[in-house]
Amino acid sequence: MCFPRSANTHPVSERVPSGRRGPSIDIINRCCLHVNLLRAGDRHPRSHGTRPSRTRPRGVRVPAHTASTAPTNPRRGKEIRRVVLSSYLGSTIEFYDFLLYATAASLVFGPVFFTGLDPLAATIASYGTFAAGYLARPLGGLVLGHFGDRIGRKRMLVLSMTIMGVASFLIGLVPPASAIGSWGAIILVGLRICQGIAVGGEWGGAALMSLEHADRKQRGFAASFTNAGAPSGAVLGTLLMSAFATLPREQFLAWGWRIPFLLSAALLVLGLFVRSRVAESPIFQEAMRSSPPRRRAPVLDVLRRPRTLLLNMLGCSGSFAIQILFATFAITYASAAGADEQLVLLSFAIASFLQIGTVLAFGKLSDVVGRRPVMLGGLALFALLLHPLFGWLGSGNGTLVFLAFLVGLTCHAMTYGPMAAYISEQVGTTSRYTGASLGYQGATLLGAGLTPVVLASLHAAHRTPTPLVWFMVTVCALSAAAVLATRESKDNDLQAL
Repeated sequence: MCFPRSANTHPVSERVPSGRRGPSIDIINRCCLHVNLLRAGDRHPRSHGTRPSRTRPRGVRVPAHTASTAPTNPRRGKEIRRVVLSSYLGSTIEFYDFLLYATAASLVFGPVFFTGLDPLAATIASYGTFAAGYLARPLGGLVLGHFGDRIGRKRMLVLSMTIMGVASFLIGLVPPASAIGSWGAIILVGLRICQGIAVGGEWGGAALMSLEHADRKQRGFAASFTNAGAPSGAVLGTLLMSAFATLPREQFLAWGWRIPFLLSAALLVLGLFVRSRVAESPIFQEAMRSSPPRRRAPVLDVLRRPRTLLLNMLGCSGSFAIQILFATFAITYASAAGADEQLVLLSFAIASFLQIGTVLAFGKLSDVVGRRPVMLGGLALFALLLHPLFGWLGSGNGTLVFLAFLVGLTCHAMTYGPMAAYISEQVGTTSRYTGASLGYQGATLLGAGLTPVVLASLHAAHRTPTPLVWFMVTVCALSAAAVLATRESKDNDLQAL
């Protein structure tokens, strides 16, 4: 039993002298204090972005219903770890499928689907089908982001993974040009577009699930697990493709390259199981409870701040140009220069594996020094090292080729580790899925969509690495200028945006 306080009454502690109070009275007083505090909290709900009072009496807990406060409940900590693991595994599976296509475009699709062209023209044509996926990524971010901001992050993540798994499985079944002519390339482009839509909706949801569950001081590290899925998927896909590339050339082109795509079905089952066991974002749920029932479309909220969207796209485009340079063109470039093809693929796989750790490390570093300094450092370092990197790739020496992949992907990790937090922290909760997805996927389109085609065309026209170096330097310089034009975001209050 407790005693409510009114204008004419006083707490029990005021009516009973301290020398005559017994243990039972102290217990009653403490109960009253708890109830009065809870009632006060109900009458004055804390608004978004307001910090809990620092003057609450000792021993009284205020429930932490947002992810901005540090998790003190062991169950809460376990849930955060589960969400981060789910984002990492889901992103790994999605990028396994998406980047597996990049490796196949470098080695297989030219001779299989563009048999009427000379080898260089066939490679450029296969890169064109590769670009179709990047053109579709903003569409996936827009559509899945819209519903992710309306009905929840988790449902869209399940949908994006399903689309990706089915499309990748079907790529492994497309007949070659010798069987159905140009229809093989047309079907390939259609399935690549489905892949682009899927990965366009995947990244935003996975990054936000980690970001919105994490403590403010660990957002960069938590969100970087989503981006660590990209090199993890690249490792998995490259190793599998390398294993089947050991087959005789005729068998590899006939059926060996298809097996890694068909294995997407098994990865899909695993990914859906993991995704089904995570909880919805707490910040999103809180925003839905407090927002009006009728709201503008999330994309309209994003377009009200076009400067933020454009700077995010330009600022991150350099990172994707670096990524796709090594995932596609560098493999072909090094192989054509005399390096063993399987050794080149293995070098890329090992460097990508090591990049998993560097992505997480630079994400963690961005929680300390900020997102912008780490990203700018990566862009500047890569631009300075471009000329020796191309020299190592074209040397025909396996050790130098591996060193080029290792150094290049480390520079890429400096730009990629903080990126998920950098983009997401600049958009409000009720449009964050849409805004983050459009910023990220727009950056992939600008930085990676046509980069392999441009690099292959420049190389075909000049047969020297100098134009390639200047093209990449220009991309990095534009990206750095955009990052400099934004404000540091690591201390932004996600609920106050």
